[in-house]
Parts: sequence; structure tokens; C-alpha cells
Amino acid sequence: MTRQVPDFPAADAPNRTNDAGERSDPDTTGADEFQPPSRRLRRQQNDGEPVSSREAGYLQAAPPPNWVKPADGAAAAPRVAGGIQEPRATGSEQEPQPQEGVQARRRRDLRETSFLVTGSAKEPATKGWRGVLAKMGLRVEPSKEELAERADVQLVSQHWPGPRTVAVVNRKGGANKTPTVVMLSAILARYGGGPVLAWDNNESQGTLGWRTEQGPHASSVLDLVDSSSKLLSPESNAADLAHYVHHQAADKFDVLRSDENEEGDHEVTAEEVDIAHRVACKYYRLIVMDSGNTSRSANWRRMIDHTNQLVVPVTAMEDRAEAARLTLQTLAARGDHEAELARNAVVIVSESTDAGRGMTGEARKRAKIEADRIETGFREFVREVVRIPYDPALVNGPIRFNALQPATQRAWLRAAAAVARGF
Repeated sequence: MTRQVPDFPAADAPNRTNDAGERSDPDTTGADEFQPPSRRLRRQQNDGEPVSSREAGYLQAAPPPNWVKPADGAAAAPRVAGGIQEPRATGSEQEPQPQEGVQARRRRDLRETSFLVTGSAKEPATKGWRGVLAKMGLRVEPSKEELAERADVQLVSQHWPGPRTVAVVNRKGGANKTPTVVMLSAILARYGGGPVLAWDNNESQGTLGWRTEQGPHASSVLDLVDSSSKLLSPESNAADLAHYVHHQAADKFDVLRSDENEEGDHEVTAEEVDIAHRVACKYYRLIVMDSGNTSRSANWRRMIDHTNQLVVPVTAMEDRAEAARLTLQTLAARGDHEAELARNAVVIVSESTDAGRGMTGEARKRAKIEADRIETGFREFVREVVRIPYDPALVNGPIRFNALQPATQRAWLRAAAAVARGF
């Protein structure tokens, strides 16, 4: 049987168009084997017939046939036949196209992810009836109060880069400055686990040394200043400080006592404060400074220059509250660093008075009412106000954290957390 071969148009024949002016290709039915491989494979693919992988590779590599001639100055346009867009060519160049069905995807940088679990398992309750059930083997979630306490513990346990200095000030005596210094130092040392110094920066004889344990010597800040060259030398170490500070065995902080010269013939100068502070910063991460009652003295003002956080204690008495207000007002009037300290101060209001250990129920009730009034009055002028309940363990004698009632311990922890938020 003789096979008829259809006539093909000459290569230079003009493009055929219909009556609407649209391009129409010549009928090539039955002549696939005489067409170029790329043309035949494209027609076979458009008709739904399978195309082998080898033929598909040829289809991608084959040059596009019958390009539409663009108008003068226009870019060449590809033919679109059967939903397949042929590659665009400009002159003799051809832009490579991705294979059919292959989607481009971006590989992520390995630094953008991690397989580590970021959260931590929540410990069961340890306090109240929830804690009792937890000890019996039942996993009980802690209460909101316990979670708040854990957050405060976490905050005061932090170690901040560089030393921090806290100044406890009130120009009126009997405002609870020394108990405040002891309690803040004890909590920051107990939970933080780092060296903490409580420094009595009184002009002459302060009471911090009377309310804390004494070491096997009677050294004071003046002895430390006299030995500062040795303590600041590279050969010195932390153990050498035991000659000058008084360690508190239970509460884990050290005390630097004020000058206890009975003659009272020396007042600490600004230069001596600078020297002692330089030594303290070398060996301690936190310094809590007690102060005298004269905001005009040289050592008081130089203490403020080194301060990072200001604490103003006040008892439930109107004259102590007024003295606290005037102290803050004086600092605010000086501007710059001192004004910033006043704005970010923490006021600690204790429900105590000048009465001794035997405050009656009626006296304690009146103290609570007065403390409410003072607390409300300070809130709009400072960063935080913290309330401390009355506790006889803070009135007389050495002050120790473990001697306080649980509610008082929790209140002082809250106060220490407020201070830590200012670092």
C-alpha cells in the first residue's frame, strides 16, 4: 500500500490567516512522523497521549518552532498551543524554563529553627491545701498567689551585669531605714546566691551594726578606706574582706559598719565614700546603703551619685511620711540623676509606730488606717509603694529573716522584687 505524503508549505511561505485575521496552522493530520520531533511530541502531549521521560527531555531541549514575528521594536512573543507556553527567545538567546510540574521552593536557614523545647514544666503546688495534696502524690497546680511568689523569687534571684547600688533614705530618724536595709540585703543574698553588702553610710555612728551580727573584729568603713590600696591591688582577693566586714551567718550578706568612734570627731567625706564604693564594687554585686538624716552632708550626697535605685521607708506616722515627702522633693528639685531617682523610687510603708513590742489591737488598727492613708498619698508620685505588716521581730534586737512571721516575709519579698524591677 502506497502511503500518501501531504504537501507542506514552503519554509518562507507567509503565515496563514483566516477571515478574522487570526493565524491558522496548516493541517498536519496523519503526518506526525514527518514533522520535527519537538512538534510531534507537543501534538502528542496535547492529545493526551503518554510521553516517555526520554521524549519529555527532548521536548524541553528542542528549540521552539514557528515563532510569531513581532512588530517592529517589540519583544518576541512565544506561541501558546494547547495550554503549553513555549520558551521566550530574544534574538539567538533562549531563557531556560523549569520542567513541567516542578515547583521552586526556598530552603530555610538552619538558624531559623531549633529542636529545643523552650517552655519549662510547671512544678506542682507546695503551699496550702494544694501543697498537701501534691505531697500525697496528686499533681495539683499552684494557686495564683503561689505563682506570684515564684515570680518574685525569680526576679530577686537574677544577676545583673555590673554592680548595683541601692540607697535607703529618709531625713527623719525612726523611719525604719535600718530594718529595711537588713531585710533587702537578706532577701537579695538568700535568693540571689551572690555577694551582697549592707553598708552603713551614716555621718558618724549608725545603728546597722547594732541590729546585725558582729564578726571577730571591730573594723568599720574607715578601716576599709585605710586599706583600700591593698584591697584594690591585683594581689588581693575576696577572703581579705573578712578583716573589714561582718558576715551574717544565717542571712548570707556582709555588713560594713559606720565609724563608731566615741569621740565623734570624724565625718565620712565624699572622697572616702568614693574609695569605699570602688572597693565594694570590686567584690560585691549588690550594695544596699543605710544613711543618716542629713541630705546636705557630703557623704549623703555622694552616696546618691552612686545610687541606681532609691528606697524610701516610712512608718505609719505623719511626721515620718512628711519627712519622706520632703526627701523626695529635695531630690526632685536637684534635677538630672537625682530627680530620676525620685521618680522611680520605691516607698515601703510599715504598719508600725514608735510603740514597743506590745502594740495593742486598737493601736494596730489605727496604724493600719494611717498606713492606708500614707500608701495612697505616695502612689501617684513614685514607681511603686509596698506595704509591710507589723511584726514585733523588727522592733528591737538583731534582725533575722527567719524570725519574721510568714506574712511579713512575703511582704518583704514583694518589696525586694519591686526594688529589683528598677535595676
